[in-house]
Parts: sequence; C-alpha cells; structure tokens
Amino acid sequence: MSLEVKNLVKKYGEKTVVNDLSFSIKEPGVYALLGTNGAGKTTTLRMILGMLANDGGEVLWNGKKLDPTSVNVGYLAEERGLYPKFTLMDQLLYFASLKNVPKKTAKERIKYWAEKLEVEEYLYPKPVVKGKKAKEHTADQLSKGNQQKIQLMAALISDPELIVLDEPLSGLDPVNTDLFKGIIRELIASKKYLIMSSHQMPTIEEFCKDITILKRGNIVLQGDLNEIKKSYGRVNLIVKCEEDIEDVITSMNMEVVNKTPDGYHIKVTGEEMSGAFLKKLLENGKTVIKFELREPSLHEIFVEKAGEPDEE
Repeated sequence: MSLEVKNLVKKYGEKTVVNDLSFSIKEPGVYALLGTNGAGKTTTLRMILGMLANDGGEVLWNGKKLDPTSVNVGYLAEERGLYPKFTLMDQLLYFASLKNVPKKTAKERIKYWAEKLEVEEYLYPKPVVKGKKAKEHTADQLSKGNQQKIQLMAALISDPELIVLDEPLSGLDPVNTDLFKGIIRELIASKKYLIMSSHQMPTIEEFCKDITILKRGNIVLQGDLNEIKKSYGRVNLIVKCEEDIEDVITSMNMEVVNKTPDGYHIKVTGEEMSGAFLKKLLENGKTVIKFELREPSLHEIFVEKAGEPDEE
C-alpha cells in the first residue's frame, strides 16, 4: 500500500493557500506535515480526505484516486466535534455504523479502546443505587482531554488503513500525552499509515522519519529527518561549568545563542572549534559539568525554515 500526493493546489480567489504540494508514504509509519498557523496543513489534510475540493493535483491510494467511501480512513480533526448532548456510546456506535462496522464488532472495539484510553467509567458507568440503571454520560460532561480520547476512539473504531491526526496532542496534560503516544506506537506496530500535523517538535522527532515543512502553502523543507539534521552538522554546543566562562567565550569570539540555567548555548563551526574551546576551558581551570555537541533540533530547523507565522 502507498499514499501519493501529487502537485496538490488549493486557491481561494487570487490567493494560493497550497501550491504544488507533493509527497508520498510508501511504507507504514508516521509522516509529519508541519508549518506555522495558516501554512496550509489542515487545508492539505482536508483535500487528502476529500472534505475539500482541490484546484489541481491528485491524491492516490495504491495507485488509484483516494475515495474515503471505499478506503478505510480515520481522522482526528484539530477542531474537536462530538455532539454535546448525545451519549458517548450512542455516538461511537453511530460513527461505527457510518463505516459499516457491525454493531458487535463496534462494541468489542469500544471496550478495547476504552480500556486503553482509560475512559471506561464514562462509557460503562456503575449505578449509584443497586438495581437502578446508571445514567450514561454525554460529551458535554467530559473534560476537553477526555472528549479528545472519545474522538480518537471514533477515528479508530473502523480499524482504518490510513489515519490522519491533526494536532492530536493539543491541550493534553503530560499523563494523557503519554497515553496518546502509547496509542500511536501501537498503531505503528500494527503497520498503519499515519499522517500527523503537530506543533510539538519533540513528538515529531520521536515518531516521524519523513517530514514536509510548509510556509505560505509552499514546501520549504522536505525529506528524511535524520538526513536533514545530519546535513547541518554538529554545530550546536551546550556548555555548563561551575565557574563563569564569559571570559573564555569572549576570548574566542564565540556566538552565544542563549544562556539558560542549563548552560551556554553556543553556535560553533564543528568539532575542531568545540575541541579548541574545551581545551581552553580546562587550561583556564574551569570545571566542566556539561559539554554537549549536537545536531540542531527539529525545533531549531523549523524556526529557521518557517520563520514568522503565516496569516490565516
């Protein structure tokens, strides 16, 4: 199986919001679609899913036009969309029926994901009075985080081949963030194809091999994340010493990017420069607690490439 996005274009009047976008997912895993607010990410995802008409290009699944009515696709939208006054179980069964999932199968999957996402108490409430049926929960009785869990269940209930996650971790606390990450790992292990849009760069680094960064609807960076980082070289140095080291930094005319409780963040040209700096620190009697030379993080690359926020 494979997903191919070819020369995708979307215009609103004279404004082009997605311009000649192409990428492909040829094996199971997570593909990252990144950009600042208004860069065209959600518009792209909606065109892929057939929710929004494109003005050029095509989206192929296994070499044929992707039709969500025949391809099993799951979608977790950035704008959460549960019906506030309907019970959670009724909603999940309804979403399952839209995907032609038999009721018995749907109930088994609901039970499975309820346990995984720790929302059993909301879907299977225990009666307060013995012998009296418990009142079922509606969406508006849940916190935003728990509503997000139910919506993720709705996206996964059909056991989709292709899963689109638009800001899946937005607004989650650390505990639920780890819970969602566990689900993503399970989906990867199940050989699913995922597209993820997120502003949380460490999460992208954790899960995604290939990325596309958009700016005003145009590709500004695309490819294998490890290869992209390697191309920059190991030019970021973090140094922490017990003593002040401003004098050594000044003597070597080094560029300080930032100073934090974690130490000095310094831009270097490579290992030769960092080695000379370390030697000078030791010669000057500095006690080195931390000395880390690394490639740039995705966060740093993103800021460099995406620049200032795009207009919505």
